[in-house]
Amino acid sequence: MILELSGIRKSFGGVHALRDGTLHVAAGQVHALVGENGAGKSTLVKIAAGMLRRDAGTMRWRGADADFGQPAEAHARGIHMVHQESLLAPHLSVAENVFLGRETRKAGLLLDHAAMTRETARILNEHHFPIEPHWRVGGLGPAEKQIVEICRALYGNPSLLIFDEPTSSLSDAEAAEVFRIVKQLRAKGIGIIYITHRLVELEEIADRVTVLRDGRTVRSCPASEITTAEMVRDMVGRDVASEHHRGPAPLGPTRLKVDLPGVSLEVRAGEIVGMAGLMGAGRTAVCETIFGMRPAPEGAIAVNGVPQSIRSPRDAVAAGIALVPEDRQETGLAVRLPVRVNATLANLAAVCTAGVVQLAKERRVAEGFIRKLRVRTGSLEQSAWQLSGGNQQKIVIAKWLFRDSDVVLFDEPTRGIDVGAKSEVFSLMDEMARSGKAILMVSSELPELLQVADRILVMREGAIVADLPKETTQREIMHHAALGDQPGVNQP
Repeated sequence: MILELSGIRKSFGGVHALRDGTLHVAAGQVHALVGENGAGKSTLVKIAAGMLRRDAGTMRWRGADADFGQPAEAHARGIHMVHQESLLAPHLSVAENVFLGRETRKAGLLLDHAAMTRETARILNEHHFPIEPHWRVGGLGPAEKQIVEICRALYGNPSLLIFDEPTSSLSDAEAAEVFRIVKQLRAKGIGIIYITHRLVELEEIADRVTVLRDGRTVRSCPASEITTAEMVRDMVGRDVASEHHRGPAPLGPTRLKVDLPGVSLEVRAGEIVGMAGLMGAGRTAVCETIFGMRPAPEGAIAVNGVPQSIRSPRDAVAAGIALVPEDRQETGLAVRLPVRVNATLANLAAVCTAGVVQLAKERRVAEGFIRKLRVRTGSLEQSAWQLSGGNQQKIVIAKWLFRDSDVVLFDEPTRGIDVGAKSEVFSLMDEMARSGKAILMVSSELPELLQVADRILVMREGAIVADLPKETTQREIMHHAALGDQPGVNQP
């Protein structure tokens, strides 16, 4: 074993993140770490990576006791982490990002750009990564940014790599590239801790699985000895339906009507309309245009039959449109503010008197949504960034439930959340639709769209190319997404 974590405990302000975390990782092994949001996965690996100090328990590195006080100490021992949320500087090149904070210099003064470019090119070529050292990171897609993060981790010849949700924002094709990289690194003898909520991935890459629940390790075994259903049961402590079943619901009048270049759609009250497409097809751009985050040079948007002039998110909110964005930390939450503030932020007027926030009322509203949505939080004063991904998503939804918007746009609503939280989010969406709201849902997870949506729009190159019924198949969706034409009866 290269890394042994045993009986690890860690608390934050009275909240127990880890009560008994145990994880043993061998060289040349892909060790999957799974659990619900808030189970303690990130806390455990951050202790291994020197980002947090444990309160109790033991850590051994290559057979010797270890205690890393900062990431630099872990790096020096060969432990590197590939983060879920990008920590890259978009205005810099790939090479500059790979060396960010550890730049090579000439005579200890001037940056040696040539040396950094050569070393970055070596790493890229060695692993057959399809990007160039001089490319600006701000122009890269999600998969390419993930490769830059991996290159940062590979610089310095690590012995252990920690992947935290590396495929959460990637298409199936881009995820396959990450799998190829992980297998290649395993073959070189590098130990890998792989955190994911996409349990189906583990069949392809995992050698061993450790399950955390409520801060405790509840199972650790070879991947071949545990089924997906058993993993889910261990994670949540109960049987969870693997599929959400949305029954037929009565539809009301058209809530949202959109006519933009290449995009014409309607969503009725009580309806959940899915939107599928390959990465870069324009799905997020449609949501951001409807919500006023992108300019719409031509076209029309109407809510409840009334034409709207939407030039900003403020206009969209006033028109009765809400957006649960793909990147909840960047655009969905004020992450440094307390939970109570985030839960009421979209409807401040309702908790204000004469322009002053009434704290007692704000607390009552927030407490009500925390109970209703079963949000796990230490207190109403806990900062939003301290919540798990699933609980952050619930707070974003609570914000719009309090606003009571008629149209709700969900962009990748299950990104980075566990199977139990997914089921709860789907139930909330169903409840919102049945209350008369219109929902437009973007998702890269085709099985989820087929479970949740009443019908599915398919986008390709910025245009809607198909409007498919609920009874369609993944194969038909992908055919339209890739080719944009009607599949023939003899189509392979």
